[in-house]
Amino acid sequence: MLVTSGLAYMASSLSLVSCMIGASVLLRGWGRAMPVTNEQVAGHVFLQQMYSDSYFPDHVVDKGSAILMRLCERIEAEQPSDLDALYALTHAATEEFNSLDAEFAAAGSEIETVAREVIAENFWFVASAYGFTDADAEKLIATRDW
Repeated sequence: MLVTSGLAYMASSLSLVSCMIGASVLLRGWGRAMPVTNEQVAGHVFLQQMYSDSYFPDHVVDKGSAILMRLCERIEAEQPSDLDALYALTHAATEEFNSLDAEFAAAGSEIETVAREVIAENFWFVASAYGFTDADAEKLIATRDW
């Protein structure tokens, strides 16, 4: 019983959990929350327009919101010094969205025109919230295949 509960605890602490209240993220393997310190981000609901549209299943949109929150966490942790460093982080997050496309399809949805615009706007929001107001919106998501 102790081994089983210990394994369950390990599995739960290794999984990434996003919490929009307080904009905190449970770090993989650490078992403690690391709040995002940027006030604009902490008060922002990512992908709000997609949550408002029943075409997009909330459980998949939640995963997209978690991707954006992890991007913010990485920006705060790595503190990119220029646009190239920021683009490297946003491209990695965009690749995660590329993987979500199949999950949207499995749920009877897709990353279509509205979703593309909403996702792009949220990437722009993140870049500008961290002071990269000169970032090119298309370059932020240049690795997208949706």
